[in-house]
Amino acid sequence: MRTKIVAGNWKMNKNSEETEDLLNELIDKLPDDKEVQIIVAPTFVNLASAVDHLEFTNITVAAQNMHQSENGAYTGEISADMLKSIGVNTVILGHSERRSIFNETDSIIAYKVDTALKHDMTVIFCFGEELKDRQDKQHFNVVENQLRDGLFHLENDAWEDIILAYEPVWAIGTGETASPEQAQEMHAFIRETILSRYGNDVAENVSILYGGSVKPDNAQEIFSKPDVDGGLIGGAALKSDDFVAIVNAI
Repeated sequence: MRTKIVAGNWKMNKNSEETEDLLNELIDKLPDDKEVQIIVAPTFVNLASAVDHLEFTNITVAAQNMHQSENGAYTGEISADMLKSIGVNTVILGHSERRSIFNETDSIIAYKVDTALKHDMTVIFCFGEELKDRQDKQHFNVVENQLRDGLFHLENDAWEDIILAYEPVWAIGTGETASPEQAQEMHAFIRETILSRYGNDVAENVSILYGGSVKPDNAQEIFSKPDVDGGLIGGAALKSDDFVAIVNAI
């Protein structure tokens, strides 16, 4: 059975005090008896304290990004080894904002994936089409190419450490949301694409999250779709009540 997952990407939000406050609220409010993996991704400067704060909880801490190189003259960057050294074993890679704002290409993201897996990290691999791609009816091609160029060089066993996060770029931070039917259609396509390359075991066991303006009032309907295994949550992850409601919608 695939793992149900709700991951909160905090992006560039929450200072140290605010991070501690939100973590305390989540510890108090999140259920500890649901069969769902809960992940939070604070900013780099708050990762170490978050790991310490959540040590005896069922909440996993993830990084929002990492550099593909082991070390070197890359001012301002963070390596896999640095993350591992503070107890962070999960990383988000390929987020649409990294692709569009910081010009990360599929080849760079594939390199990052390889580095993370080399360090025994779990990768939340993000991908998805922009509005013009969907308007031009190229959304399936875009998604297939991103999967192929970012992940299809991996061997089958590497997929045990891959979580997929489909994020229609036109539905991130815009208030727009793909309908549950659109989400299911794309998630089913993603699973079929993986099936054609890797076979049934990989396709049926990989968790595919939906990321695109998931909120308490639409989460249950989106999560009810057979190929949607949870969500990568943005803005709603910054409010404990909203995030908890989304977790409870699984």
